[in-house]
Amino acid sequence: MPAEATTAASALAEARRLLDRPLLELVFEAAGVHRQHHDPARIQRSQLVSIKTGGCAEDCGYCSQSAHSQTGLERQPMMEVGAVLAAARAAKESGADRFCMGAAWREVSEGEDFERVLEMVRGVKALGLEACVTLGMLEPDQAQRLQEAGLDFYNHNLDTGRSFYDRVVTTREYDDRLRTIEAVREAGVRVCTGGILGLGEDRGARAELLAELAGLDPPPESVPINTLVGVEGTPLGDTPPLDWAEVVRTVAATRILLPHSTVRLSAGRGEMSEQTQALCFLAGANSIFSGEELLTTPNAEPGRDEALLAKLGLHGVGA
Repeated sequence: MPAEATTAASALAEARRLLDRPLLELVFEAAGVHRQHHDPARIQRSQLVSIKTGGCAEDCGYCSQSAHSQTGLERQPMMEVGAVLAAARAAKESGADRFCMGAAWREVSEGEDFERVLEMVRGVKALGLEACVTLGMLEPDQAQRLQEAGLDFYNHNLDTGRSFYDRVVTTREYDDRLRTIEAVREAGVRVCTGGILGLGEDRGARAELLAELAGLDPPPESVPINTLVGVEGTPLGDTPPLDWAEVVRTVAATRILLPHSTVRLSAGRGEMSEQTQALCFLAGANSIFSGEELLTTPNAEPGRDEALLAKLGLHGVGA
């Protein structure tokens, strides 16, 4: 077996071994790894805004913004730069130090809208915030222009394991996602890539996802762990919720496999109990998204985060 294949098989076996461990043993190990590399009392707070909503040509089975789904979500034009920067200022005032902008595109195309995104990135950076965008697939020259505008992170999730991927998305290949990540990395922009749990996948597919993430060279600096928020009218809208213990397991295994990365507890957190979130923080999650929405799905209610962090003795990065 070629060395590369041997390494990949070994990474997959290790990811599966971690996910199959007794939960509390796994969390205990992950908590130790987390404390070696991060301040366990600090939680980065980000805010995510949809700068162009609806009408995406992709058929991602979880997404309310896909043109293939019947969710009643109306396609909206790109937001004006001033409105986005006003949202960024409000996010900073509420305690966020990272601002993320998402556009419902299959891929970036040249033109006025992309120029507007570049202006948004420059404006967010001028406010003293980290800037992240998610715009679909990128060409290397587009990634370079984003880097020149000051972009800190580009988000492009792998979603799930390779073997399960075509049951979730058919309009884009798994390797298309990896090529975009490579273009981002080559441009000198930090990589934000993770997945979505609860799509109907089994633990084996989650192990594949984690092994793929851990095998990126260098590893991603940022790893969002999302949990499916079922949206009526999407193919996966009636998928049964994933058990909370599987979410905690995945966070813990991610922390052990990617000790230096920021692990972001992302979509689906609004449906999690305080106890589940607390275990995720113990297991190594050290970033959350604030605000009432993540693109088009609900997030934690206003004030809930502040109360939970205070109860746990945690504080924001800038606090």
